[in-house]
Amino acid sequence: MPEHDGRTPLTLGKMPVLSRLARQGIVGAARTIPAGMAAGSDVGIMAILGADPRKYHRGRAPIEAAGLGLDLPGDRTIFRCNLVTVKDGIMADFKGGDPDPERAAAAITALQRNLGGEVAFHAGLGYRNLMSAPAAWADSMSVAPHEIVGRQAVPPSGKAGTWLAQLMEESRSVLGGDNQIWLWGQGQVMRLPRLPCRDGRLIGAVAVARGLGVLRGLAIMSVPGATGTCATSYEAKRDTAISAFADGADLVVVHVAATDEAGHDGDVDAKIAALEHWDSRLLAGLVEYLDETGPWRLLWVPDHGTATRRRAHTATPVPYLHYDSAVPGPGGVLAEEAVASLTPEPGHVLMSQLLDRNTDGWTGP
Repeated sequence: MPEHDGRTPLTLGKMPVLSRLARQGIVGAARTIPAGMAAGSDVGIMAILGADPRKYHRGRAPIEAAGLGLDLPGDRTIFRCNLVTVKDGIMADFKGGDPDPERAAAAITALQRNLGGEVAFHAGLGYRNLMSAPAAWADSMSVAPHEIVGRQAVPPSGKAGTWLAQLMEESRSVLGGDNQIWLWGQGQVMRLPRLPCRDGRLIGAVAVARGLGVLRGLAIMSVPGATGTCATSYEAKRDTAISAFADGADLVVVHVAATDEAGHDGDVDAKIAALEHWDSRLLAGLVEYLDETGPWRLLWVPDHGTATRRRAHTATPVPYLHYDSAVPGPGGVLAEEAVASLTPEPGHVLMSQLLDRNTDGWTGP
């Protein structure tokens, strides 16, 4: 950030817990987004959970469908259905005013009542929803709305692009004003091998993280106050993680979307605050518990970068931290500049390093 002497939010935030773990662990660079693939949480989280996206990725929407527990036929095409605001042809807001769950669910109900039939709308969390359509609708290309904030909202292309564009236009009469749906990230039902853990859990609000957890065989834990936004309850996620370990879990994945949301909003202060909340409100208490209960390991890694100035995802390598309470590492600094000269590791190998076994394709006993 030029206004901060070229420093990044990751170095501007005060994170004493992560800094201490970094000094005692292993800091490296990871390519969570393989070359040629679009930077997004669907790709990045799949890699972090140990599945090579180049081998398994079939679209974002099917992942989210798994997270919502939707049982859809294999011949249906599933789309991510954002509630957005498009004003004078410009993507003014990729989250349509960020409606609360009740308002968003009411909007999806109205869309199903007025436009449902050949297609079906499925409520998700806030502005993040899904739509299922016939298989032929898969032949279309549509840019992710969060990648074009403040820019021209180019309509979908491809053989089915006209159908998508028409439906998106018709949704304006249902939602009113400059509000409409935006359809993207399509694919069909997918399967992934299970992770090699005895009792794995996932804590997170957004459907893409929950869906990948389901597909990898993790139990999804419900967390009151988890919103998938900057207003999420870090304490609730911390306490749920502690409860999971106390209940016998051997792997707990905690996902927080706040830094990504702040990046898309172009809000540097909110991004710094989200990183600091990670440290003080979530990790501090969790690390204290783990230190008291025995040897433990940690992997801390972003699923992708989100450039705050451009308000868009980046496919550049990200810094990661491995910590093992029983095996001291060489130590390092958790910062982009500190790992810039390192050769990035493929993101999907990090989980196998954490679990000390191969994860890609492992089917369990």
